[in-house]
Amino acid sequence: MKRLPTVLLSTGHGSVDLYQGIVPVLVPFLVAERGYDYVAVSGFVLAATLLSSVVQPIFGLLTDKWSMPWLLPISMLGTGAGTALIGLVDSYPLTLLVIALTGVGVAAYHPQAARTARAVTGGGHVGMSWFSLGGIVGFALAPVLVAPLLSVGGLRATPLLVIPAVIGALITIPLLRSGGAARATAVRRTGSDDWRSFTRLTAIVVLRSIVYVGLTTFVGLFIGQRLDLSATGSSAVLVVLFGGGVVGTLLGGRLANRWGRLPVMRVAYAAAALGLAGLTFVPGPAMLAFVVLTAIALSVPFSLHITLGQDYLPNRVGTASGVTLGLAVSAGGLVAPALGALGKETSLQVVLATLILLPAVACLLAGRLADPPGAQPSTRERRTFTSSG
Repeated sequence: MKRLPTVLLSTGHGSVDLYQGIVPVLVPFLVAERGYDYVAVSGFVLAATLLSSVVQPIFGLLTDKWSMPWLLPISMLGTGAGTALIGLVDSYPLTLLVIALTGVGVAAYHPQAARTARAVTGGGHVGMSWFSLGGIVGFALAPVLVAPLLSVGGLRATPLLVIPAVIGALITIPLLRSGGAARATAVRRTGSDDWRSFTRLTAIVVLRSIVYVGLTTFVGLFIGQRLDLSATGSSAVLVVLFGGGVVGTLLGGRLANRWGRLPVMRVAYAAAALGLAGLTFVPGPAMLAFVVLTAIALSVPFSLHITLGQDYLPNRVGTASGVTLGLAVSAGGLVAPALGALGKETSLQVVLATLILLPAVACLLAGRLADPPGAQPSTRERRTFTSSG
């Protein structure tokens, strides 16, 4: 397996997941320019996240039945087009519709892309970690790239947001021409589907999603209050969080190659619980070190969820990809309002203390999982990826 196809997929993944991070950035501008209230804009967030999570497994079922490598560039362009139109339509129903189009594009992309990543990397952990990294970086770059553009041009500048989608599609087309995407359906389906283990894995993915979204929503505010930081300083905490996520995602594949996926997952979730406890209760600047630990620990299992889910459902690789990738973002978004209500009635410290329980439960659930026989890529496959150009 060559490194170039994985790099192309990772870059394309980043261009798509950039749009998952754009909708929250648009919210303040929609409120300021069009006078939407908070209930109205919450509908936009639900349209982008909930619809994507519901539709994504459906696309997974479709990719299990038919080869659809063309979905990669088409879904990218659909996502970009939906975002570009947000500033050009002026009614609430039409705005809701084009944001929903963005969510459908994201949903259409991931199952086929994960199947393709499995094919070009041979199911290797390092290759899948690079594919996953692209999505994390794209999501994290959304506020950095989009907020300055909208600050200057307002919502009328949204047509320019189609550019990342066009670039992503152009980058992906050579991969299709080389046959990499087509090979996604050439992977031999062996063994039976282990739905019981996959259900437990899905529960782990949901728990991780709630913790991660809860952290990205509240940790900046919490640390800002504890350390008396400015709004800019509080926002900088998210840079630390996202930076730890990048490191953890890259580490996940390499650690799994050495010690196995499930041992690494168990240790990572135990470390995440420890990190959450530290940032919740340890006073002073030392809490920032626990932010780094938590971010790394939560991100280590991210790509491992995908490969493990695909191995649990060898006859439903697209379905497994759609569920593990779809719930990774959306599940936490659905619970975030409840966490906010808890924080309003109590405190942000109580919210973060509550989150400590979730990676601990994930660790226990991971202890009840076993690797499917013969699922691990061979040492030769691992070395081929890391040494090839």
